[in-house]
Amino acid sequence: MARWIGYRHNGIGGFGRLDGDEVVVHEGDLFDAPRPTGETLPLGAVVLDLPCRPSKVIALWNNFSAMAEKQGLTPPVAPLFLLKPANTYRPSGAEIAVPDCAGRILFEGELGIVIGKRGRDLDPDRARDHIFGYTCVNDVTALEILKADPSFAQWTRSKGLDGFGPFGPAIATDIDPETLSVKVRVNGRERQTYPLSDMIFRPHEIVAMVSRGMTLEPGDVIACGTSNGSGPIPKGATVEVEIEGIGILSNRFS
Repeated sequence: MARWIGYRHNGIGGFGRLDGDEVVVHEGDLFDAPRPTGETLPLGAVVLDLPCRPSKVIALWNNFSAMAEKQGLTPPVAPLFLLKPANTYRPSGAEIAVPDCAGRILFEGELGIVIGKRGRDLDPDRARDHIFGYTCVNDVTALEILKADPSFAQWTRSKGLDGFGPFGPAIATDIDPETLSVKVRVNGRERQTYPLSDMIFRPHEIVAMVSRGMTLEPGDVIACGTSNGSGPIPKGATVEVEIEGIGILSNRFS
């Protein structure tokens, strides 16, 4: 297993592999044979940045059996999803200023699939080879905006406000997410926990079906949806999304 991060050091951006409390600095393309430079940096000396720069974040809905059962939803025959724009992306550690228009906002802790190779119309077996690794995602939602107009559910606006798509802190490779759980804490109190084995569509199935007619690019992130327990983010609260082997995505919402 390797964990890759993006960082800023003395105002300069870079990326590297975590080795304990050190960053093994690399150069080149994270998704195409990155090369170690021979330099290492103390983790405490850098500021975390996004671990990759997606062309798009694809966020799934209704992908967990427990949530579908609780809400009386029929399991979908294919992934149901929306796109989160680039203005939503924030790294772990960033403070997120909640826009006044947002109203009540909710956390949704999720597993993120990070794409490593360009592909379209993949079958499930080929799709496995297009998964570079996994990250943590907080798919933040402005609930009042979502339901403001009874004629149209505003998924894009309610989930597309500035800072509403933080992900990180790292991309973990060579892990089996289906053996892991997602945990979310608000101001240190655990508010959400669920097993990733409860997914309706497995990661390689998600990648295959989402790629039908849609080209996936290296660095794209697919948020696998959330399960029961999503809840409000009070003003000033710090939300932590933790997945073992990946790390803790932590952001304060002001």
